[in-house]
Amino acid sequence: MDVRNRGELVSDAIRHPRVLVISLGGTIASSNADASSGVVTPSLSARDLVEAVTQLDELATVETVGFRQIPSGDLTLGDLVELAALIDVRLAGGVDGVVVTQGTDTIEESAFALDLLVHSSLPVVVTGAMRNPTQAGPDGPANLLAAVRVAASIQARGLGTLVVFNDEIHAARFVRKTHSTSPATFHSPNAGPIGWVVEDRVRIVLRVDRLSTVGPLDGADVAPVALLKCTIGDEGRLLRELVSSGYRGVVIEGFGGGHVPSAMVPAIEALAQQIPVVLASRTGSGELLAKTYGFRGSETDLLSRGVQSAGVLDGLKSRVLLSLAIAASDNASVREATFVRVRDCVAGERDPAALSASD
Repeated sequence: MDVRNRGELVSDAIRHPRVLVISLGGTIASSNADASSGVVTPSLSARDLVEAVTQLDELATVETVGFRQIPSGDLTLGDLVELAALIDVRLAGGVDGVVVTQGTDTIEESAFALDLLVHSSLPVVVTGAMRNPTQAGPDGPANLLAAVRVAASIQARGLGTLVVFNDEIHAARFVRKTHSTSPATFHSPNAGPIGWVVEDRVRIVLRVDRLSTVGPLDGADVAPVALLKCTIGDEGRLLRELVSSGYRGVVIEGFGGGHVPSAMVPAIEALAQQIPVVLASRTGSGELLAKTYGFRGSETDLLSRGVQSAGVLDGLKSRVLLSLAIAASDNASVREATFVRVRDCVAGERDPAALSASD
């Protein structure tokens, strides 16, 4: 290694990074105005969260923005389009990394949306808490400390949006909330964590390619997309009401490797002639089949009728991608190409450097 490279590494190691913490509300920011009731609501500011973790001053110069103060179930894709634009502006303006704090209920969706919308290669990390600050052993401070550590790390650059929780680092495209109350709720069934935080060290042991981005978009134009889960004996009655209800696309979570009851097939085929129909698996892990079964309602049957495969994406993430892809283009072929390119990149089947910048 030459002297110049050694000097660059030393400079990177000793400089004090700037990290922006953006708060959206959620459990991590919740407290109770009336202690007698025992219930909590989002009320703590981003500055409150940062000031509760004194070790942050040793890691970075931390700036704060209060973007929303709501339960995560009230977030919309329009909010996330606006948030992604803010993140890109601040990263272009000299911030070295961004941490987003929010409620855990929708982290897997919002983090994936940011993965698709943020254009910068600098770290964007999403975190939250399962135990609010009024409970014994709140996990918010530890999660925030680990998230800032990752956002300040050079190792985290170029990985897309990450979720840091319980000292594990997950790629947004794979992570899922798997338990209603456990602090160890976040897992990545298809890939596992890509790294972890231990003491003062960030360990990245599995690198993922950045996804092709979607946009820029106007948050007001994000398309409504339905998500329907197949059940035994389902006849597809709800499918017949989607277009008249204003939906511009639908993701169907089928059985196993991508199957539906045969009674649903006529409704699915008719719908695929009107709006994009994407098939995912309701199992939440694994990859959709493409050429194994041939019965009516099987994956090969549905794909032959104009249905699009979600590949390795689960239903929640497929819905996010389809909504943003529809909003990005009125051209059906461009929408489909955008969906396919991102889907294949998630599965590692395409070189992201070859993806069109217009995606």
